[in-house]
Amino acid sequence: MVEFSLPMNSKVVEGISYSNEIKSEDPKKLKIYRWDPEKKQNPRIDTYEIDKKECGPMVLDALIKIKNEVDTTLTFRRSCREGVCGSCAMNIDGVNTLACLKPISDIKKDIKIYPLPHMRVVKDLVPDLSNAYKQLKSINPWLERKKDQAINELETKSSQRKEEKKQSPEKRAKLDGKWECVLCFCCTTSCPSYWWNGGEYLGPATLLQASRWIEESRDNQRKERLKKINDSMKLYRCHSIMNCTRSCPKGLNPAKAIADIKKAIVTEL
Repeated sequence: MVEFSLPMNSKVVEGISYSNEIKSEDPKKLKIYRWDPEKKQNPRIDTYEIDKKECGPMVLDALIKIKNEVDTTLTFRRSCREGVCGSCAMNIDGVNTLACLKPISDIKKDIKIYPLPHMRVVKDLVPDLSNAYKQLKSINPWLERKKDQAINELETKSSQRKEEKKQSPEKRAKLDGKWECVLCFCCTTSCPSYWWNGGEYLGPATLLQASRWIEESRDNQRKERLKKINDSMKLYRCHSIMNCTRSCPKGLNPAKAIADIKKAIVTEL
């Protein structure tokens, strides 16, 4: 029988257990992944107990309470607390989500919290998103309007008035389901194809953003954008596993956006 051994210090061990000194009216336990790169120790799972009567309704409220009142060394990202910034993305109860949008009441047993999977951990619940942001930059997620000769001649003959680039309500509606993405990368880190090919496959979040700019009517680089991601690794590593859609805390559908890109490539290039 084949035997496998884990690298040194990679096994997650049981950590410190913190309990309330005062008896809780409505106790709730949180089991949180902890790892400090400055300490040459194995990652561990620390257990904290909070009183839900003395805490806000969301998992992020519990984390902030623990950091403020129990263990100031606990490290995690957070900012808006409204599901807008995407900072507090983590794996809660086995699902990638935003801690500020996850109600404590949804979890009946102990709350288990880990950093986003398949990302190098900076510390505790903070993942390293450097590669994901590098991939996002590669698709040019901004408006591009390169002028051809005909447009230049037309503008020369005109009075050269500066006007806003208008967009009809119908064309604006095509961006719905795309612009709402907050780049939390919950979808990307839930995708097995990204786990296997993270170095080359762009992942659901970046491809959803690519779709957003491909559908942008004020951008005149649609075909160039399609050509740029028409690649066996960048795009076609998606096998419609649908983990991305199931895990999106904003209720978006990255899998459909990726399918739309593939359809556009077939029909337009």
